[in-house]
Amino acid sequence: MKFGIFYEHQLPRPWAEGSEQKLFHEALDQVELADRLGIDYAWEVEHHFLEEYSHSSAPEVFLGAASQRTKQIRLGHGIVLMPPPYNHPARVAERIATLDLVSNGRVDFGTGESASRAELEGFGITPEQRRAMWQEAVEQVANMLLMDPYPGYRGTYFSMPCRNVVPKPVQKPHPPLWVACSNRDTIRLAARLGLGVLTFAFIDVTEAKKWVDEYYTILKQECIPIGHAINPNIAMVTSFSCHADAGEARARGLDGFQFFQFALAYHYGFGKHKPGRSNIWERYMALRETLPNQGGQRGIGTPQQLREHLHGFANAGVDQVIFIQQGGKNRHEHICASLELFAAQIMPEFKEHEEERQRRKLEALAPHLDAAMQRKQCIPELADDDIPVIEAYGFAIAEADDATLDAGTRQRREHMRRIAEAARHGS
Repeated sequence: MKFGIFYEHQLPRPWAEGSEQKLFHEALDQVELADRLGIDYAWEVEHHFLEEYSHSSAPEVFLGAASQRTKQIRLGHGIVLMPPPYNHPARVAERIATLDLVSNGRVDFGTGESASRAELEGFGITPEQRRAMWQEAVEQVANMLLMDPYPGYRGTYFSMPCRNVVPKPVQKPHPPLWVACSNRDTIRLAARLGLGVLTFAFIDVTEAKKWVDEYYTILKQECIPIGHAINPNIAMVTSFSCHADAGEARARGLDGFQFFQFALAYHYGFGKHKPGRSNIWERYMALRETLPNQGGQRGIGTPQQLREHLHGFANAGVDQVIFIQQGGKNRHEHICASLELFAAQIMPEFKEHEEERQRRKLEALAPHLDAAMQRKQCIPELADDDIPVIEAYGFAIAEADDATLDAGTRQRREHMRRIAEAARHGS
């Protein structure tokens, strides 16, 4: 099994001058440490306006910085918000490819749609549109990352003409595609579309086994890939705090994890939020002793307790466990100490046979994946004669009446004419 770390960049109030700067630089230090320890993935979310819960609104910038401080760890968008009002598909393709280039091919491309009112209505998206927007955008971004040129698209939620979207990624045909899943319906959709699963639901091992089995059953029988490669992997999140003393592990990590769950429910479920004024941490502290146990706390404990927890996921067929180590007011030094203890005492036994496990799994899946790729209907490449020519605006200026142009524009036109004449003679 593989392991990842996960960042929302949570910052509970009260905020001090420089607290966001400190938060981001400590997170970069943690990713650098995780890379040295041999942890496989660093996942970074995209959220907007979700104060205290997530200050990660530009994950591509954070992951770009992380790419220059690491060598091996894979850099995961967990996730990019795909409805076009959030991010135009061409801009997503450009950012993913650029990050893949500067990281030397270490990007995983997680996708999602979001469900919070603050985000959706902040960008003019209705809840009923978001799933269709997501699916339309994911398919076209995959095409943009591969096709040369991209032939253009006229869809329901965005359209663009033929363009060659550059740069192209290191990984071919494109980085691995994932989707955020919080329920079994989305797991089923991921299997049908050949996407890896990023499961942000805190479920027990018995439920995890059901999700895994259903995913692979559907993948084998019904998959028609949305991209140009299939990513048959399931990642599940868990809480995380590791210490030799169980009480100390809870003291260092439980409040942060509980705040993570509380703030998530606040923004997505029961909160009445006044932007820039509501204090979620204060509300959490006032209610902490009365909150029901929401589960998901088994990743907090001693190395032996965590080992048993993780073996349950491994036996269920989960490919990757992602640790929520940065939550609430968890301290940087405690996060680093937990990661170091995990890497020294727990991770090696899960790494020992991982390469062989993956090889056997992919061999068994190969006929099914090949059949799924055969079912995909790709949009055709344009013949050279059908690729449109884009005339620069200078042509229109060159043909305009002198009387309609100011002196500066006439001067630029004359300059462009001299360049064009030189180009004709040069050819």
